[in-house]
Amino acid sequence: MACAQTGSGKTAAFLLPILQQLMVDGVAASQFSEIQEPEVIIVAPTRELINQIYMEARKFAHGTCVRPVVVYGGISTGHTIREILKGCNVLCATPGRLMDIIGRGKIGLSKLRYLVLDEADRMLDMGFEPAMRKLVGSPGIPAKEDRQTLMFSATYPEDIQKLAADFLKKDYLFLAVGVVGGACSDVEQVVVQVTKFSKRDQLLEVLKTTGSERTMVFVETKRQADFIATFLCREKVNTTSIHGDREQREREQALGDFRSGRCPVLVATSVAARGLDIKDVQHIVNFDLPNNIDEYVHRIGRTGRCGNTGRAVCFFDPGADGNLARSLVKVLSGAQQEVPKWLEEAAFSAHGTTGFNPGGRTFASTDSRKGGSLQRDGASHLAAALSSGADDDEWE
Repeated sequence: MACAQTGSGKTAAFLLPILQQLMVDGVAASQFSEIQEPEVIIVAPTRELINQIYMEARKFAHGTCVRPVVVYGGISTGHTIREILKGCNVLCATPGRLMDIIGRGKIGLSKLRYLVLDEADRMLDMGFEPAMRKLVGSPGIPAKEDRQTLMFSATYPEDIQKLAADFLKKDYLFLAVGVVGGACSDVEQVVVQVTKFSKRDQLLEVLKTTGSERTMVFVETKRQADFIATFLCREKVNTTSIHGDREQREREQALGDFRSGRCPVLVATSVAARGLDIKDVQHIVNFDLPNNIDEYVHRIGRTGRCGNTGRAVCFFDPGADGNLARSLVKVLSGAQQEVPKWLEEAAFSAHGTTGFNPGGRTFASTDSRKGGSLQRDGASHLAAALSSGADDDEWE
């Protein structure tokens, strides 16, 4: 179970050692089998992310005998099966299409050595957990003691860690790199107090300052994504949008227009919040705050990647977002960002003052088996904060 900040290189951290080991062992793809038995299965929650992982795997495996294949919804099943039957050592897949292909008898699991869950906390939440349990319970799959299971994410809520233990060896390693579970300090975070009806004008003000620099605007619903994208286009801002109801071709077109700079503004739901690595995204705007702080951390992690800097503006409506005030203060102070006085006051009034300690426990970033013994650099007061009854209103 590996935890490191957004943009720190987690994809390379699992792809490179796995591919290197396959090459050392002389693994080679064969197109002479009606059932392909990959040594590696990598699962991720969205089509865009799994395709990105596949492109990296293909790049790293270029010129070798190792053959990666990608499968996800929205593309023809026949085409997918033909690609698999050309040979498959590394299968990159979204959960639904993976189980479909296995169910069709085109993939065998008996040779599986490495099972990777990227964005593991998302892969084990209510939406995907049944598919993951079905996968590890499939006929022929090696027991967890006989394979390596790797989980990667920037955030690991404690309840997800407990679930994850079902998929891992009993004495699994919890690896935390850098300041984890919090926002990347390379991202400048700015919180702006708004009302529900002032958000659109505020967004236009922000976009006036960003010019043609790539900007991602996150909203909470698919309908809102289309609405805001249309509004911005009417205001002569070249904008596109991406969400789960758009056709696969439209989603790819939107990302392509954004990457090329043809549309410097991309309005997105949380489908684009995780893992996507788009070059030169300089600005993030949280038009709507998500309903949990982990999602906020992933969203702003689309900028400030691999040592670059970025800026994230967050619209905070005290009437609608009060439940996130305390967690937001925590994230801001943890990343050495300025915390507005009004936000601190909102945090106190939202939860009362008992145990409120902005410098205290890092949420979602410690090995739950050790009772939160992992500490941030410089957070030597952590144990004292924990033992002082700060569990009154536990951080996410």
